[in-house]
Amino acid sequence: MFSRRLGRSLGVDLLPYKTCSLDCVYCECGPTTQLTTARATFAPVDTILAELDKYLANKPELDYVTFSGSGEPTLYQGLGRIVEHLKSKHPRYKVAVLTNGTLFSSAEVRREVLRADLLVPSLDGATPESFQAIDRPASGITVETVIEGLVALRNEYQGTLVLEVFVVPGINDTNREIEALHKAAERIRPDAIQLNRLDRPSPSGTVPIASDELLALLVQALAPLPVFAVPSRRPGDGRRADDRQVEQAILDRLEARTHDTTTLAFLLGLNEGVVAKCVQQMLADGRLLRVPSPLPHRLLVERAPERASTQTRLA
Repeated sequence: MFSRRLGRSLGVDLLPYKTCSLDCVYCECGPTTQLTTARATFAPVDTILAELDKYLANKPELDYVTFSGSGEPTLYQGLGRIVEHLKSKHPRYKVAVLTNGTLFSSAEVRREVLRADLLVPSLDGATPESFQAIDRPASGITVETVIEGLVALRNEYQGTLVLEVFVVPGINDTNREIEALHKAAERIRPDAIQLNRLDRPSPSGTVPIASDELLALLVQALAPLPVFAVPSRRPGDGRRADDRQVEQAILDRLEARTHDTTTLAFLLGLNEGVVAKCVQQMLADGRLLRVPSPLPHRLLVERAPERASTQTRLA
């Protein structure tokens, strides 16, 4: 499928329908039918590996193999083995895990995702009230354990980590909630924070859709954190831009901070190969500068001094 955030993505759903540790009010898949924190091997690992090998043997053009689906992928107990297999047997493909972030208080779960290229955990509410109202967790999950788990994950994980916040007007958009989210995000230290919203009415019909104006206000309120709002879904997004448009979008994103190419591609909703090609050209002609990175495999760039309004570096 074509994803507005991940480009050409092979989605892998490892769980029975709606098996999850949360019962989020906004979930477009509907109510959670198996609310649990119990990890299990819901399908044989070898069967999943064989299916992936068969599909990837034809070398399809993909930006990511993405673990997400209709439930929480970290509930699958063989996730680490599958990620390891993909990175070892199919290294041309990047691996993404879209997760609700509830199980990272477990060192075992953290270890299983460390080789993924991109992690997108959620933190919809940073206070007990908003977390309970929006995410309706399984017994034993608290917002405090979720935040502590994400802090521990960031300390161990060397890939790109983007924190997703689903905006529910009237619940997590108050000054108190924004302040709590700001404090939590400072501790988690994501490469970027994305504000998401419904593209269509929720199954229950009770969750309002956040407006462009509200998302813009939240972006300003969370500054100087690296926050952006996901644009509304439009058919063909991410495919029509020519190199000049991509280069300008890169410059805009680098206005006030540095980013690596994986984060830039995710923020812009573009193919990472297209972004990397434009970044290399912009490095060559002096519009971008390479920034020393603590991780050799990540190309970190910033705007050249004469074009940048500020020079805040994000290490």
